[in-house]
Amino acid sequence: MSLLLLPLFKTIALVLDIYVKIVVVEIALHWLLHFKIIAVNNKYAEKFMEILKKLTEPVYSKIRSKIPPFADFDLSPFILLLALYFAGQFLNVLSEMVL
Repeated sequence: MSLLLLPLFKTIALVLDIYVKIVVVEIALHWLLHFKIIAVNNKYAEKFMEILKKLTEPVYSKIRSKIPPFADFDLSPFILLLALYFAGQFLNVLSEMVL
């Protein structure tokens, strides 16, 4: 039974890791656009940002419903990264326990 759970834990950990990278890229691109390092009318950056928003906004909105932004600063990406980190660590511990 434990040999069946290990690949499942590893696959979930991989998906979490990919989602962490998506969130980090979305944050970085948002900052680059905000500080005008990348032009706002850049169609490629705009399209890429749209795709990233579709992947992250549903989770952000659930976090924002519990913890609203204050002083025009949205903590939802950072809370999401923290939650993903803890989930990844939990999966690592579970996979070690299975072995």
